[in-house]
Amino acid sequence: MVFSSLIFLFQFLPAALLFYYVSPKKLRNAVLLAASLVFYAWGEPLYIFLMIFSTVFDYTNGLLIDKFRHRKTVAKAIFIGSLFGNLAILCFFKYAGFIAWNLNQLFHLQLQAADLPLPVGISFYTFQTMSYVVDVYLGKAAAQRNIVAFGTYVTMFPQLVAGPIVKYGDVARQLVSRKVTLERFGEGAEWFIRGLVKKVLLANNIGMLWTSVKTAPAEDVTVLSAWLGIVAFTLQIYFDFSGYSDMARGLGKMFGFELTANFDYPYISRSVTEFWRRWHISLGSWFREYVYIPLGGNRQGLGKQLRNLLVVWLLTGLWHGASWNFVVWGLYFGLLVTMEKLFLLKWLPRWPLAVRHLYTLLAVIVGWVWFELGTLSSAWTFIGTMFGFAAHGWADRQALYDLTANGILLALCALCVTPLPHRMASRLKIRWRLAGSIAFPAFYLAALVLSTAYLVGGTYNPFLYFRF
Repeated sequence: MVFSSLIFLFQFLPAALLFYYVSPKKLRNAVLLAASLVFYAWGEPLYIFLMIFSTVFDYTNGLLIDKFRHRKTVAKAIFIGSLFGNLAILCFFKYAGFIAWNLNQLFHLQLQAADLPLPVGISFYTFQTMSYVVDVYLGKAAAQRNIVAFGTYVTMFPQLVAGPIVKYGDVARQLVSRKVTLERFGEGAEWFIRGLVKKVLLANNIGMLWTSVKTAPAEDVTVLSAWLGIVAFTLQIYFDFSGYSDMARGLGKMFGFELTANFDYPYISRSVTEFWRRWHISLGSWFREYVYIPLGGNRQGLGKQLRNLLVVWLLTGLWHGASWNFVVWGLYFGLLVTMEKLFLLKWLPRWPLAVRHLYTLLAVIVGWVWFELGTLSSAWTFIGTMFGFAAHGWADRQALYDLTANGILLALCALCVTPLPHRMASRLKIRWRLAGSIAFPAFYLAALVLSTAYLVGGTYNPFLYFRF
């Protein structure tokens, strides 16, 4: 089940909200847990048992670590066992085939890995349960003794399958006590509708342009087509993922939770380092807190700091997928961030703002080629086409038609990746409060109706980050 589906919008969500708010406060975690299990089981009826196992496994590990806290050897053994168990599950389902293929290539073996579909959201909920155990072991969080509360934290359907990655410390108090007001519920509804518009009206439509370019024979793609296509994907993945995150944040508010922000207008960045402070914020924060800092961060000299950065970026690439294109994608950004750390961040302030912005966008757009295309060879071929090598000319009728047909949509998307629309809306609310109290609810209602109409008639509705 996905947020941008009619079943979710008009059956599951109203039922979940109704049962949640008619229940006594003491039972609301249980209601949310039950709703989350139904939500996950709708699309993953077998893998729900895997998620339940991960939940019980780390709930138990947290209690055992707390029990044996004064016996450091025992507590450490439980902690290591928890990390090993979580990583073993993740590797088996996500990386076994990749590992087997590489071993076969290197040593001429014939290893066979089980061809199992990837459990939706496994990377997200595994990182959440791991962070909980780490925090309990380090004394940053108290062990949760209520299995229902812990299960609610792990399985909460607003952020279950595509984040944001919620650290236990960020919601520990909210699991015990949270307050929902009509105003806060309304804010949540606004966040949800904004995310739905991003996903349904912007991401889905601009994504069709990328699909047409991606599926065209390589020898037929011109330079203009290649750039139109990858710019379309650049916009699609932002509106798709940030739209989901906005919907997740909105749903969290509707159920009384404050979930962390996951995006902060990343495409207005003026360096690659800044871009990654604004993109998938929860993942960057997780790697910083649980990998970069434990490795030494920037406290042990420049050499080890650069090593730590490359390790984090290698793991970031692998987190996104078990293939060499994701490894290259991670190392590509790791090298760019390293270069900025060494010298580029000293030079960039001397450049005109437009040049800095163009440099960042170009670096990010080329990076998305590695991210999206499944093999290294196809990525190299596409990048070569973008820059005039092996391209089918600079432009053709199809490319010019695509540009003309999608020009307004591209311009609208380019506007919506900036904070300008939000700033304009905020100013209008302040200036015309009375009109705004009528106009803005009417606007959100119209946006919901329009998005629903699109879902009724449309068939193209993927969520890109579900595959991670």
